[in-house]
Amino acid sequence: MTLPKQVVFYEDRNFTGRSYECSSDCSDMSSYLSRCHSCKVESGCWMVYDRPNFMGNQYFIRRGEYPDYMSMWGWGNNCIRSCRMIPMHRGNYRMRIYERENYMGQMMELSDDCDSITDRYHWSGGCHSCHVMDGHWLAYEHPQYRGRMWYFRPGEYRSFRDYGNMNFMSARRIKDSWY
Repeated sequence: MTLPKQVVFYEDRNFTGRSYECSSDCSDMSSYLSRCHSCKVESGCWMVYDRPNFMGNQYFIRRGEYPDYMSMWGWGNNCIRSCRMIPMHRGNYRMRIYERENYMGQMMELSDDCDSITDRYHWSGGCHSCHVMDGHWLAYEHPQYRGRMWYFRPGEYRSFRDYGNMNFMSARRIKDSWY
């Protein structure tokens, strides 16, 4: 049985050039496309990355068309090199956030969206480690869901060094209504 296509990636802007249909995680698109500069999401939610193995800058995409994401996201000459499908989650959302790395400093628990960690918890430096117990989350480097973003699925994140020593200032749940 063939899986239904969920996202189609194109080599060039405006859905031109060779294409690659994807219905699951792809750690390195170079075997399918020499470059990727546009995509159409037919279903699901995805994180796309500008480096192989789910590394580098990342951006969240959901159903819709992305004819020239490079100028939209400010990626310069980079293009999509890997993608990760975000599974649908129905149920509770829970994430513990920590003021410092390795679960140090103050701890707070999120169960809903937080548009400003500074305003809600009075942490001027944002969050530096987290433990996602339930649900899938997007974290942003600035309040009000702005700036670079990072995807967190259930798991422990003692340090954000793999993400470029980031800290995040706002977070939101990836909801089933987005699919």
